Amino acid sequence: MRAKSFTITFVVLAVVIGGLSYVQFKVKPAMIAGFMSAPRPVNGVSVEEARPESWTPRLAAIGTFKSVPGIDAAGQLAGIIAEVAVKNGQDVRQGDLLFRIDDASEQADLKSNAATLKNAEIAYQRQQSLTARGVASQSNLDAAVAARDTAAAAVERAKVIIAQKTITAPFSGRVGIRKVDVGQYVAAGAALISLQQLDPIYIDFQAPEQFFGDLALGQTVTAQVDLLGGIKVSGKIVNLDARVDRDTRTLLVRAEMANPDKKILPGMFANVDVEAGKSRDSVTLPRTAISYSLYGDSVYVVAPDDAQKGFDGPLHAERRFVRLGETRGERVALQEGVKSGEKVVTQGQIKLQPNAAVKIEPDTGLPPQNPRPLQ
Repeated sequence: MRAKSFTITFVVLAVVIGGLSYVQFKVKPAMIAGFMSAPRPVNGVSVEEARPESWTPRLAAIGTFKSVPGIDAAGQLAGIIAEVAVKNGQDVRQGDLLFRIDDASEQADLKSNAATLKNAEIAYQRQQSLTARGVASQSNLDAAVAARDTAAAAVERAKVIIAQKTITAPFSGRVGIRKVDVGQYVAAGAALISLQQLDPIYIDFQAPEQFFGDLALGQTVTAQVDLLGGIKVSGKIVNLDARVDRDTRTLLVRAEMANPDKKILPGMFANVDVEAGKSRDSVTLPRTAISYSLYGDSVYVVAPDDAQKGFDGPLHAERRFVRLGETRGERVALQEGVKSGEKVVTQGQIKLQPNAAVKIEPDTGLPPQNPRPLQ
């Protein structure tokens, strides 16, 4: 019985081992050979030819609108607000009254000093007449002159104090929301209301130091204000800072722009664009053609398998690493990697491998989206 059981076990093991060997050395190699001999799958892709374009170097930056001049109107003297002559958000002209601080005490001093001046003037004229007739001495006349001048100075001082308690607009512009009301006590130098000149308006932005040689006074600056529906305004560079910030290595640039509708307010931001430098030729591609990675940016270029048949025959996709330049809208300039006229994959490259078989299909992609603001 033992011998019989051993024989049966041996036969079963031999059959199993033989079957596994047959699968490993016969069936599996045949399957692999079949897979290897199968035709490669052809991937449909959309392509576009790389084209040459002449681009003028542009400086793109984020700018902030600024009112020049723009101030917080304040009084030189302390006191109680006696009159508010301006409404919130009102446009004012230079010299218009904004606030008046109570000056009743100064008005009384002015009347007293004016009376003293009148009396001193009469005394001076009397002493001048007596001196001319030789009745009074020259010293009396000098004392009368000094008294008259002192009284005149007191009158002028009272007028100056009254004027300092009358706050007027130093320039034309638009006032903001007032910070005080009638009857409120204000300290000397306390801000009463903001006053901003809105037309023209200025925009400040930072330029990298490498653009310093390409920037000059009078250059055209275009600003797109996304907060106002993307309107664009143009102006000229009017100031370049006298130093480069050592922390950011940037240069402060200021441009002046017309704002006749006064819709643009100080503090708003805008996307600034400045043409700086000479135009140069570049090979450009759509941004959708670029595959970005930590190992380098690359594109897939479609090439024919047979040079004689060209693009009428089988095609494959070659992966090429590229060096990118400037980006404008939906196009990117290349510094190297692709020649003008070569067909580059713009859609479908995510499913490609180097030297994968491809076929060109019509571009069925979505239209490009509007660029987001550079906040």
